[in-house]
Amino acid sequence: MQRQLFSQYQQVVAIGGGHGLGRVLSSLAFLGDRLTGIVATTDNGGSTGRLRNSNDCIAWGDLRNCLSQLAHKPSVGSLLFEYRFDSQDELNGHNLGNLILAALDQLCVRPLEAINLIRGLLKIDTRLYPMSEHPTHLLALDASGSKVFGELEVDSMAERPVAMNLEPMVKATEEAIAALNVAELIILSPGSFLTSLMPPLLLPELATAIKYSQARVVFIDNLKPEASVAGELSLEAKLNWCQQLIGAGRIDAVLCHGQPYQDGLIYRSPLADPLQSGCHDRDALVNALVQTLQPKKLIA
Repeated sequence: MQRQLFSQYQQVVAIGGGHGLGRVLSSLAFLGDRLTGIVATTDNGGSTGRLRNSNDCIAWGDLRNCLSQLAHKPSVGSLLFEYRFDSQDELNGHNLGNLILAALDQLCVRPLEAINLIRGLLKIDTRLYPMSEHPTHLLALDASGSKVFGELEVDSMAERPVAMNLEPMVKATEEAIAALNVAELIILSPGSFLTSLMPPLLLPELATAIKYSQARVVFIDNLKPEASVAGELSLEAKLNWCQQLIGAGRIDAVLCHGQPYQDGLIYRSPLADPLQSGCHDRDALVNALVQTLQPKKLIA
């Protein structure tokens, strides 16, 4: 019944990084090709970071994570895509999905073509667009004026940054801009706030598209504070960061984990998955989104 209430939305766009965005996309996967994910591409750690250092490519890890969460399971394709090498050679620690995407990227004209080939292989209807098809890194400025370069380094900062940017500044993927232009609902997904949600919003074309979109904008907060400098940010501070980029008052609703309660734009509802610690429950998330999108109604 709750899924039927989403029938009014022909174009839904969710923005963020791998884990949190992947959870939102898999929760709404019943929308099929009416659902689009715009994925951060600035990760510089692990297998993704090693590939970036050797190939000067976009970060594939968050895209791979989203594809994996959207894939029909269990299947040989999904298992292969998440396989991680455990060996004594240079393959150790590499994720096979990352390697496949990197290889396809070298064979294709555009990174988006590589993503679409994997979507076809895994039978995924949801559209996935990288925030940009050009390599870039996250850059933060601390209170002393020092620059902190890279996602891993930003997450390891002792104090919250005072400003953030991308280095180099790159163009947003045209398909991502087009999806935002026609969106009826835009979801700012949970996840690492500074290193997953901020990178796409730091692209002026994406931020401007959200600012002038006619879509409703919903911000989904994390279940608990992050174990990084972003964990020091209050909900108000995170909303202020977002709205500095996409426009004051642009967020229409905020969805948080907690006992059912509504206070202005903030809706609280039990969202934690009882079986997977730290993850949003898919059904609870859909139900809460439906309630949040109903004008002047408390979450029941």
